[in-house]
Amino acid sequence: MFSFFSTKADANYKNLAHNFSFKDINDKEYSLQQHKGKTLLIVNVASQCGFTKQYSDLQKLHEEYKDKGLVLIGIPSNDFGNQEPGSNSEIKSFCETNFGITFPIMSKTLVLGKDQHPFYKWVEDNYGKSGIPKWNFYKILINKQGKIEEVYNSLTNPKSSKIVKKLKEIL
Repeated sequence: MFSFFSTKADANYKNLAHNFSFKDINDKEYSLQQHKGKTLLIVNVASQCGFTKQYSDLQKLHEEYKDKGLVLIGIPSNDFGNQEPGSNSEIKSFCETNFGITFPIMSKTLVLGKDQHPFYKWVEDNYGKSGIPKWNFYKILINKQGKIEEVYNSLTNPKSSKIVKKLKEIL
């Protein structure tokens, strides 16, 4: 039976999320391939944003679901309001000292523009413009198959029922 309805996760992907790498906060190669078969929540973060307090709930989400297959990854970005001006070492210290962050944090990364990280170009190609961060703390949920399951804007708290319900469905 032919259906006019499909989900973004059903799109014809040329690549999967697991095909991408970042530099971690210590400037070492960090391949998403190591998380193949797991659910990823990738969040562009900033230390001087009104949403920075979401780090606390991101850490709680990480602690609660890491043993169930969730990998939470923070991507510091200075693309919005210059709210992540620090060096990688300053970002690392800020996250650890103020929020006790134990989930992986990457090096400062461009999420917008002509020099944006290829992962974010991939998001746009497979999810459309609504997948591209509009501000800090934009959340991209990747399912176990390496496809975009859902995106959540900055206003959506990491521990919101919307995110938790979806996590429970796909973990």
